[in-house]
Amino acid sequence: MQKVYIETTIPSYIVSKTSRDIVVAAQQEITREWWESERYLYDLFVSEAVVAECSQGDELLVGKRLEIIDDIAILPITEESIKLSDEYCVLLGIPEKSRIDSLHLALVVVHEIDYLLTWNCRHLAHGEVRLKVHYYNTSMSLFEPVILTPLELMRRY
Repeated sequence: MQKVYIETTIPSYIVSKTSRDIVVAAQQEITREWWESERYLYDLFVSEAVVAECSQGDELLVGKRLEIIDDIAILPITEESIKLSDEYCVLLGIPEKSRIDSLHLALVVVHEIDYLLTWNCRHLAHGEVRLKVHYYNTSMSLFEPVILTPLELMRRY
């Protein structure tokens, strides 16, 4: 079975109140549909970083997010993933306040997870990011995951 790393935006979109922004509302609905019908097709993973992010904020939503990821395997943060995260920060121009985004990517590479599932289209699921990661990972002989959104991982009928 293929492996999917669930980045923090996924449980957040599943449990959040539907947004007034129609684009975000559509993304939330797509995420909920993917979660209900597609997640069973994959081996799912999160990381200690996802657990930490899901544990922040409104207490009620924290509980709901943690419940969503409760039975998902947790990837450890390793020295190798921290070092690679630092390299991705520089490569992708990720600011310090968003450093955890590069850690999600590094964890997926180090643990050789097929897909990084996210709605973070600024630092992760973006064409320029994907291309830079492709060239870098190829040049360094690193595993290359597919970075994508739930919409891109829905079955085609």
